[in-house]
Amino acid sequence: MIHIYCNGNHNSNGILCNECEKLNEYAFRRLLFCPFKEDKPICSNCTVHCYKPEMREKVKDVMKYAGPKMIIKHPYLAIMHLINEKKNTNSIKK
Repeated sequence: MIHIYCNGNHNSNGILCNECEKLNEYAFRRLLFCPFKEDKPICSNCTVHCYKPEMREKVKDVMKYAGPKMIIKHPYLAIMHLINEKKNTNSIKK
């Protein structure tokens, strides 16, 4: 999603700009240290918010821009995300 955002907003032609590269590295570091590992829920349903507020806002911007484009660019990933979102929402209610 960061690549879609960067290409659309920073005209990066497939290579992340410095700002987006830093965000990408930050997100990967956060995932490496996630206490839930493979059972990690989607961030909006997570009980542990591990992103700094500034970075969380940047990720929200990326998701708002790239989310609707995912169904065209990566339909399988978009559908799996929606399925996981539904699963996570149901398990939280239980």
